[in-house]
Amino acid sequence: MTAPLKAIDGSGDAASLARTMTGIGRDARAAARALALAPAEQKNRALAAMAAAIRARKAEILAANAADIAEARNNGMTGAMLDRLKLTDKNIDGIADGIDVVRDLPDPVGAVMESWTRPNGMTIERVREPLGVVGIIYESRPNVTADAGALCLKAGNAAILRGGSDSTQSSRAIHACLTQGLREANLPEAAIQLVPTRDRAAVGLMLTGLDNNIDVIVPRGGKGLVARVQAEARVPVFAHLEGVNHVYVDKAADPAMAKAIVLNAKMRRTGVCGAAETLLVDRAAASTLLKPLIDMLIEAGCEIRGDAAVQAADKRVKAASDDDWKTEYLDAIITAGVVDGVDAAIDHIERYGSHHTDAIVTADQAAADKFLREVDSAIVLHNASTQFADGGEFGFGAEIGIATGRLHARGPVGAEQLTTFKYRIRGTGQTRP
Repeated sequence: MTAPLKAIDGSGDAASLARTMTGIGRDARAAARALALAPAEQKNRALAAMAAAIRARKAEILAANAADIAEARNNGMTGAMLDRLKLTDKNIDGIADGIDVVRDLPDPVGAVMESWTRPNGMTIERVREPLGVVGIIYESRPNVTADAGALCLKAGNAAILRGGSDSTQSSRAIHACLTQGLREANLPEAAIQLVPTRDRAAVGLMLTGLDNNIDVIVPRGGKGLVARVQAEARVPVFAHLEGVNHVYVDKAADPAMAKAIVLNAKMRRTGVCGAAETLLVDRAAASTLLKPLIDMLIEAGCEIRGDAAVQAADKRVKAASDDDWKTEYLDAIITAGVVDGVDAAIDHIERYGSHHTDAIVTADQAAADKFLREVDSAIVLHNASTQFADGGEFGFGAEIGIATGRLHARGPVGAEQLTTFKYRIRGTGQTRP
């Protein structure tokens, strides 16, 4: 395994950093070849040991996280970003539990997706296989270290993790548990590597592919990070730029259900990518549905920026600018508007949305089916909160991120989405005429 840089907080000179990163890439490629052939039992043994190590070393992880939190506060971090960074006993138990769920998933590697026999007698199978080496670049959330490492391992991929500079110590503590699990299962420790520097130049080197040793990049962070990755990466990218998510409350919505879903979608955790950023209410029922929703959100501490109809319903509502409709606040702020039915709601989402996650609340099945069919987002929901946009809630155990593109993976990226496929053909001496 490549020796780490001498100091986690400094990279030395550019040439030294480049050599180190190239070595990490080579080690990851060699590890990926070994993982592709590793039996499911061996990978599961590693995952079980990782989860056990995280539980056993909880105090170390919490101490490291406390140090990260203190440094972040000193650097002026506040609000949603601190919430993303903070770990608790419950969070760490959840990280370990998530690894256990990933372990218990069916091994996707080698699974036959489809098979058929040609008229000439040849049999053809489409078979899942690992992507190879996955580079993950993320900000703040130290749990991504475990989620990404576990999912990549389950799918037979090596992982190169570049965590945020503000979660360095937390990520190192979690990574030590992952390394312990690999070691106990006799798998290469280079299968999950944590980039050992805060130098942002390391990100640029990863985006070049490290001499063709990275097969795909997954950015998980703010709009600035994702935009940079999408603009500079020389390898394929799984990503979403932002989560401008909508909840549309239809005229046929149950009022109590609408209140519960809107409150949860916006206020459960305002800093996650599945949080609702826009509320749309059907004009046909605005006289009865709108004011209770406004009151509820304001009482919960949420600022509302609305169109003329929403402002008319409550003088506490601020005027929404055109930019507000396309803003991912990641804070206790929501944009609200009144629209003329489900068709207008779909048009609004198409104009201002980010193709991430959008929900309709209604008892009208025809309206729900239309919304689910026509809204072009990775995740669309009927009578459920947008905060379910999470791989764990999909039964994936964890996720490496949410993808909103149309190629290969869309929605939560779990173990199965971290595979590609090849065709396996068996013949009996056939030749082509």
